[in-house]
Amino acid sequence: MLNSPLSASSNELVISILTMVLSQGKPLDRAYSQHFSGLQLVPAEQARIALTTGDILRRLNLYCYLAEISPDEMERFGSKLLNAWHLFHELELPKMQYSLQVDEARLADRVEQAKTKPVLWDGCPEWLDTMGHEQLGDAWEKERAALSTAPKRFLRANGLKVTRDELAAKLAAEFVSTLKVDGVDSALEVTSDSALFRTQSFKDGLFEQQDAGSQRVAAALDAKPGMKVIDACAGAGGKTLHIAAQMQGKGRLLAMDVEQWKLDKLKERARRNGAHNVETRVITSSKTIKRLKLSADRVLLDVPCSGLGVLKRNPDAKWRDTVERLPVLMELQQHILSSYSRMVKVGGIVVYATCSIFPCENRGQVDTFLAQNPNFRLIEDESISPADSGFDGFYIAKLERIQE
Repeated sequence: MLNSPLSASSNELVISILTMVLSQGKPLDRAYSQHFSGLQLVPAEQARIALTTGDILRRLNLYCYLAEISPDEMERFGSKLLNAWHLFHELELPKMQYSLQVDEARLADRVEQAKTKPVLWDGCPEWLDTMGHEQLGDAWEKERAALSTAPKRFLRANGLKVTRDELAAKLAAEFVSTLKVDGVDSALEVTSDSALFRTQSFKDGLFEQQDAGSQRVAAALDAKPGMKVIDACAGAGGKTLHIAAQMQGKGRLLAMDVEQWKLDKLKERARRNGAHNVETRVITSSKTIKRLKLSADRVLLDVPCSGLGVLKRNPDAKWRDTVERLPVLMELQQHILSSYSRMVKVGGIVVYATCSIFPCENRGQVDTFLAQNPNFRLIEDESISPADSGFDGFYIAKLERIQE
């Protein structure tokens, strides 16, 4: 949490970012990029802006309740929301050119009222709470609370260039404190407030910032040097680069996606990481997939999903049209699993993964696929719980093709 108030200009930035996300529907990462681009902000101030914005979005309905405004009034009444946020966290009131004040006694009463409403206190919209209970039953309440907290910072040591212990030592020399993460051999938790991307270690490609739960996805693939491996929903390539390290740069690693710009970004990251066996290919039609039928030893399907396991990190998803989009996403997940799994050889492994914690996107999809594809079997699956692990939430299923 902040230990001193933001500057007036930084507070205006917070309001502007929130307005872009809530009124214009921009993803949070794009809003940050647009606002920070061209500004000469010191890393610590940029981090403080992100900390404030992220916390407000994680419990937006709570803070709006305390400020007595609605989310769509952010542009007009954002200063009142920021004042309420600062008072709630017992911080000095922020400096702003124009500021709508908050009645402190009334705020205190509303805080006490909010404490009697657990769903509101956890910053959970009604649609999500309803779906959470439907999907997870009694387990939902602890997950709901966990998803309202700030995410930890994790790194993945790039095994192509450095061991985890070597990375920890190099970062310590750059005044970055870390801890080893139990159960995730490649992961370090960052415990200091450091500008990671300005370190020489980052410039040298020694690490990527990646949640420890996410690192378990590529680990489940168990790719070996010399294999042919396909990451079929590669995006900007965080998991692709982890797979490249598993393969020790040996063998063929094909990263595919439907968007070329993401693959272009992956190429840049691969160069910095020293992942020279990565080849990119844009998916232009079903023919792109058909040409690779029965060709791969491993296929990773990190499918598009609701993102409801990573709400700590992407809290803006709480305030989007996820209910309406979920059936469309589930149809796409089933299509990808059914179609892209054709690329794996007999005896090869497909890993189906999501960053959701809801069974309808996870085991439900796998069970549907297996009922329609008896030539595959489930080896094992795992759900990573934000409440139990402290990581983001993920689902991972390992499937083996047992016949054509």
